[in-house]
Amino acid sequence: MQFVAELVGTFMLVFFGCGAGIVWKSGNINLVGAALTWAAVVTAIVYSIAHISGSHINPSASIALAAVGLFPWKQVPVYVLAQTLGAILASLGLKWLFGADKAVHMMTLPVGPNPDSDLNIMAWEIIVTFMLLLVVCTTAVDPRAAKGLGGVAIGAVVFVDVILAEEISGCSLNPARSFGPALVNNNFSKLWIYIISPTIGAVAATSLYHFLQISNEKETKEAAAKDVFSSAELSRHGHENPIYSSC
Repeated sequence: MQFVAELVGTFMLVFFGCGAGIVWKSGNINLVGAALTWAAVVTAIVYSIAHISGSHINPSASIALAAVGLFPWKQVPVYVLAQTLGAILASLGLKWLFGADKAVHMMTLPVGPNPDSDLNIMAWEIIVTFMLLLVVCTTAVDPRAAKGLGGVAIGAVVFVDVILAEEISGCSLNPARSFGPALVNNNFSKLWIYIISPTIGAVAATSLYHFLQISNEKETKEAAAKDVFSSAELSRHGHENPIYSSC
């Protein structure tokens, strides 16, 4: 069930998201329209399959969550396989529907003012994926977060990420999202960046969240212990120095 959910979820992500990219680069919508499509489809997927598989739909997310103990490592290969297959199937569908000449527009090739700077592209992908996973952890993973708002928050950060990075790095955020179109178009230029960078950003985000969570739990325990100690002291002094009142 989880395998199917991740496969279908990633299929939807790539089909509608990259489909919007093709429509945008064909001149029928602008970047804001493409970004809104990405945000809307991510939000819809989160609310559709989060209760089934956790709605990772991203190999970097699965790896990063496992790295800090929030997801079992033994399930990572299954999730990554499902996500990769979903991305490939969606890419094949887009190529068939739009044609090979337009299918190249679903790739995450760098298109910014300095496309030869691998370091620049890596930095953008690390930063935008870091922000995405940090929002995922703090709004959807954290049990203290407001219930039911995770999908909206995640969709919002995806929108901002796409607006900022799409025209510079392609705003992959997701190795599967980049691998599927690259395979279908038989163009693996700079693909390694879109596999490594989102994973670095994702692991950094979950590590920070894990650190903050541990720190918060430690502070909570220390505060609770201090309250218990203070209560005990107050009780002891109360017995030693009873205070009587009269009317």
